[in-house]
Amino acid sequence: MSVADRVRELVLPLLAERQLDLYDIEQAGPVLRVVVDTSGGLDLDVLADATRAVSRALDAADPISSSYTLEVTSPGLERTLRTPHHFERAVGEKVKVKTAPGVSSDRRIEGILAAADSFGITVRTGDDDSAVRLAYEEIARARTVFEWGPSGPPGRPSTAAGTSDEKRQGNR
Repeated sequence: MSVADRVRELVLPLLAERQLDLYDIEQAGPVLRVVVDTSGGLDLDVLADATRAVSRALDAADPISSSYTLEVTSPGLERTLRTPHHFERAVGEKVKVKTAPGVSSDRRIEGILAAADSFGITVRTGDDDSAVRLAYEEIARARTVFEWGPSGPPGRPSTAAGTSDEKRQGNR
């Protein structure tokens, strides 16, 4: 049984008690990342409570023989898509997909995830309803794409609000 499987067994009941979904478990070097989600959204208090519960359970069961750093987090705005379940949850969202070497379609595909099933996905790539069908084994990497509204990301001036470089220079 893998580390992820042992951790999954321990944390699933704890997360269910808190109405949280287990999105993913990743072990990257010394970091054990438990990714949780919920339909209502996450806040810091919910993540802190989940972190305490998961940490206590891991300390008691000791499923990992080496030292590690626990990180309980949300999947974020741009979510990595690895499992059929991840793709199924993202149907209707904008995605970027990089295909595996040797796949006959374009290497990079961007569009709306139109469908996902146990065999693969369909990405609608244009306004003309053109679509690409990929089996999961043809996907090297995939993630959702968050699109900022008209004001853009925080901390950047908005060109819609008249603060572009050209307008600023003209106001000097």
